[in-house]
Amino acid sequence: MLDIYYFAWVRERIGEPRERVETGAATVAELVEELIAREERYALAFADLSALRVALDQELAQFDSPLAGVREVAFFPPMTGG
Repeated sequence: MLDIYYFAWVRERIGEPRERVETGAATVAELVEELIAREERYALAFADLSALRVALDQELAQFDSPLAGVREVAFFPPMTGG
């Protein structure tokens, strides 16, 4: 089981701040493919992966990162400073 967290406009498009999912995905990219296959709202949220960042257990990661041993995945837009 994975806890998935969505932040900012990703949360708005999906309509939930978090969910728990059962997955057979080996990488973040495979997890995204599974989510997109579920419903249109996920396809909208993940339409442009270059506009998203991902963290695994609160550490920044890449979409090709493995999910083995991971308990928490977070998706969010790039952070901006000012």
